[in-house]
Amino acid sequence: MLEVIYFLIHGIQPLLVPICFVVAWAVIILAILNIWAAARDSVATAKQMHQIPCTGCQYFTDNYRLKCTVRPSIANTEEAIDCSDYQPKTNPYLY
Repeated sequence: MLEVIYFLIHGIQPLLVPICFVVAWAVIILAILNIWAAARDSVATAKQMHQIPCTGCQYFTDNYRLKCTVRPSIANTEEAIDCSDYQPKTNPYLY
């Protein structure tokens, strides 16, 4: 039994360095691709979140209890992107 294990270890030994080299580079490439995908998704999410017009609306109260006086359930969410009740602030000193 020991002779079989000894034979297998010495038979695989010349292949260990190339296999480890390829595996190490594969892990590095996969890590870089995951970081790139996370950054790409973060930029896409940020672009979508910047389309939410709530902070420029006259009905936005900037209060965490009641964010919007007209539609508080969708204030500062993706549903508010095409809000039909949006009215831009005309005088920032009044709101």
